[in-house]
Amino acid sequence: MAHELETINGRTAFATARVPAWHQLGTVTTDCMTATEVITTALLGDWNVRKIPVAGTAPDSTTVAAPDKAMTVRTNPVTGATDYLGVVGRDYTPVQNEACAELLDLLADASGAHFETAGSLREGRRIFITLRMPDGIRIAGIDDLDLFLAVSTSHDGSMALRVDATPVRVVCANTQRLSLKRSVGHYTFRHTTNIKTKIAQARQAIGISYSYADAFAADAERMLDTALAEDAFRAVCEQIWPTPPLDAPARTRTNHRRRAATLDYLFTDAPTQANIRGTTWAGWQAITEYVDFYAPAPSQARRAERTLSSATVTGIKQKAHDLLAPVRN
Repeated sequence: MAHELETINGRTAFATARVPAWHQLGTVTTDCMTATEVITTALLGDWNVRKIPVAGTAPDSTTVAAPDKAMTVRTNPVTGATDYLGVVGRDYTPVQNEACAELLDLLADASGAHFETAGSLREGRRIFITLRMPDGIRIAGIDDLDLFLAVSTSHDGSMALRVDATPVRVVCANTQRLSLKRSVGHYTFRHTTNIKTKIAQARQAIGISYSYADAFAADAERMLDTALAEDAFRAVCEQIWPTPPLDAPARTRTNHRRRAATLDYLFTDAPTQANIRGTTWAGWQAITEYVDFYAPAPSQARRAERTLSSATVTGIKQKAHDLLAPVRN
């Protein structure tokens, strides 16, 4: 189904190492995977993504070539059929999933990272792979976070190949993407260049994780040192999700009350905040946990895709951080 993890002939194009994902889809391996293994297990191999000509319609209704555009297609890894992915510019260069694996091998070899997950989203238009870094982060000696490099790219021209540093809070496994002005949080490889020539840049990308980890930890410790009252937390939530007007539909008002009650629980009573309760860090974690695990979703697969790639979810987390970081009580 579009906008979810891709299903090909009944198989979900997703792989995870050792621990099942919360959506319970895809293939769970018994051990860590190499880049090639994660590509194969997640059905990302042998796509042969390529460009084909695009035709347009002239003013006299005749069909003519569109020289500035091309269409990207792939060979379906299970059925062998040709799948249409998107329309791109003339200079766009397809990057095969295997080339991403080659790049990831460079990253893993340089850092000691190992591959955790990989999958196809939006009917093959986007893919992602995550690597767990060997060293995590401990915030103020009490809150543990794992550190991942999340590699993502598109085959429809909607995004470049990029590597993001992404902390994951161990106690509730919520993905915490955050733009920090003090560090470079991602590295981008353009589709108009040869990825194989970017070995030096690939090795520089490893530095993302360590510089980002330092900045993230410093930011988190400041938030841990700042108390946050319940009323102040509710005021932040109100700025993110304003109370609907009295003439709003009953369902809208009911959903707002339920969300407010859930957020209150996550901040004041949830065991996931036990070690950090009453701080601005706990306030941000409560909101992050809500959007990752409690916000309504039509399916667990859709929830997974949303957490991994939704600009809306990332925007909520960023706004919550920006509102909470300067709070003083």
